[in-house]
Amino acid sequence: MTGNQASAGHLLRLIREGKATTRGALLRATGLSRSTVGHRLDQLFAAGWLREGDTTPVEAPTGGRPSTRLEFDTDHAVVLAADLGTRDANAAVTDLAGNVLAEHAGPMLLADGPERVLDRLARWFAELLERSGTPRHRVCGVGLSVPGPVDWASGLVVQPPIMPGWDAYPIRERLQEACSRHIPGVPEPVPVLVDNDANLMAYAEHRAGHRDCAAFVLVKVSTGIGAGVVADGRLYRGIDGGAGDIGHIRLHDCPDALCMCGSYGCLAAVASGRALAEQLAEAGIETSSVAGVREHLAAGQPDAVRLAREAGRRVGAVLVTVVTLLNPGVLMIAGDLAGTPFLTGVRELLYQRALPRSTSHLNVVTSRLGERAGLTGAAAVVVEDLYSPDRADARLAALEA
Repeated sequence: MTGNQASAGHLLRLIREGKATTRGALLRATGLSRSTVGHRLDQLFAAGWLREGDTTPVEAPTGGRPSTRLEFDTDHAVVLAADLGTRDANAAVTDLAGNVLAEHAGPMLLADGPERVLDRLARWFAELLERSGTPRHRVCGVGLSVPGPVDWASGLVVQPPIMPGWDAYPIRERLQEACSRHIPGVPEPVPVLVDNDANLMAYAEHRAGHRDCAAFVLVKVSTGIGAGVVADGRLYRGIDGGAGDIGHIRLHDCPDALCMCGSYGCLAAVASGRALAEQLAEAGIETSSVAGVREHLAAGQPDAVRLAREAGRRVGAVLVTVVTLLNPGVLMIAGDLAGTPFLTGVRELLYQRALPRSTSHLNVVTSRLGERAGLTGAAAVVVEDLYSPDRADARLAALEA
């Protein structure tokens, strides 16, 4: 490791990833001099990003003094995270390890528009900081999960079918302004990162239980249908955030099914939670929302069970192509419909139509984190971004200026 690859930010990454957690290990990993490593560690300690942990035995034939373990201090700052659904939202204050310090879930209509939603969200954050007893200056960033395609570089939502009024809206800037209004003392401008909900769920679920999986796919089936892909430990978003938008793949046998995107025949138009709610209502079973579909499924309502299984079969037919193309080790089904009937339908079509070569090492599973997956992912991407080597070095330079 040479040059800027052994900067303070890179040393921090080695420590955070557990690859080098003592001064001696850092010397061996980087090839830097003892004085240079000491200086860069001093920078990290001065910023409050490191702490000393327990001593560890020296791994050498002749023994020696125990080494002090270096740890990333996950208590020195907090993240504000939120997961927006179409009708409700979940928000939290977390430490840098993702532990929830305070949390609130409640109604939040995306159809009310971004100004009202983001303003209300900032009010929630202020209340949560107060409840958790966290000083406002310790907020290092905000992570936001939304149910629509997001251009990661710009943070803009791009033509979201189920987010009317949000297309190309400057979420980052407006949420920063709302936080400044309602949370006096928060750093300005506070970094805001926005991403698609399925992406963030996939990122969180992969980190929580499938880190050794080189190709991981999560499919969220709720109001709409979307997928998140983690390849070699990194989210794959495509060139402008459109990767994984499988809900708008056209089905040849549903030409009259009108989708929220304005097209006909989309998978989401016949197999999403919204579609099932409409189908149940047409059958005379009172169902006004995806939450109603979930309740019917929990109660074992026969029509809901039948429709969920059929929806799973339709999604499974599309996933045959996804699995054949990506060859994942884990396919996770998540969201409001991720129960036994839907999962059964997915498996039926997937194993029936995909070649054995594509499925012989495939595990089809359900969510481990449940309703907290999007929230957890939103917090995690903030930490990974802000403490990545380049961002960490830039922030250290600003602190020392």
